[in-house]
Amino acid sequence: MPVPRAAASRTGRRGVIPEATVARLPVYLRVLTALAEGGVGTVSSEGLAGMAGVGSAKLRKDLSHLGSYGTRGVGYDVDYLVYQISRALGLTQHYPVVIIGVGNLGHALANYAGFATRGFQTVALVDADPRRVGESVGGHEIHHLDDLEMLVKEHEISIGVIATPATAAQDVCDRLVACGVTSVLNFAPVVLAVPDGVEVRKVDLSIELQILAFHEQRKAAGVTASGTALPDGVRAAVADPTGVAR
Repeated sequence: MPVPRAAASRTGRRGVIPEATVARLPVYLRVLTALAEGGVGTVSSEGLAGMAGVGSAKLRKDLSHLGSYGTRGVGYDVDYLVYQISRALGLTQHYPVVIIGVGNLGHALANYAGFATRGFQTVALVDADPRRVGESVGGHEIHHLDDLEMLVKEHEISIGVIATPATAAQDVCDRLVACGVTSVLNFAPVVLAVPDGVEVRKVDLSIELQILAFHEQRKAAGVTASGTALPDGVRAAVADPTGVAR
């Protein structure tokens, strides 16, 4: 089983795919998958862009990196575009995943069915608490952290998901790297130090909430996300959403 490398997912029919485009491809894929499941055969660039929350010009440029231009007056073939994006992202293969840390977050990740439908198969769960060993979560038995290296080798694991406390995350990451894992998804609130050739994606829910708080504050002050002032009527509605005069 080849290890997924970011460089591979950045190479399309026309060469290197920009990082910003790579970040948007999963959004397009999610929308297209929903359309395909709904029986939709074709979609216009404007329609797909609207559902993905981007401009149609940006979408067309992104898809051109895959060699896909659609058909004038018809649009894009949904099934074929799903295939193109899946291939560009490396999702035509299946990647074994280990989740380290089976607390509340790890428990939720282990039960998330969406991984399997997108090419990621959770094959092992690991926790440092010996009291958790032997429990079954999402159809998988929890192993002790001491078994990590053995599990990586046995299942040819490609991706490690770290859902541990921050204090344990770097040690877990070091152990994953030492046994050959070069792709890490980190949910721990800490920045991991890794050698060249190891890709780390960080998911920090608290940071995302803080960003939302920033935008809520600006809306309450009568300023849009673009920095322009809201009209008086809109500002009043935002300040007092009940519509009750004060």
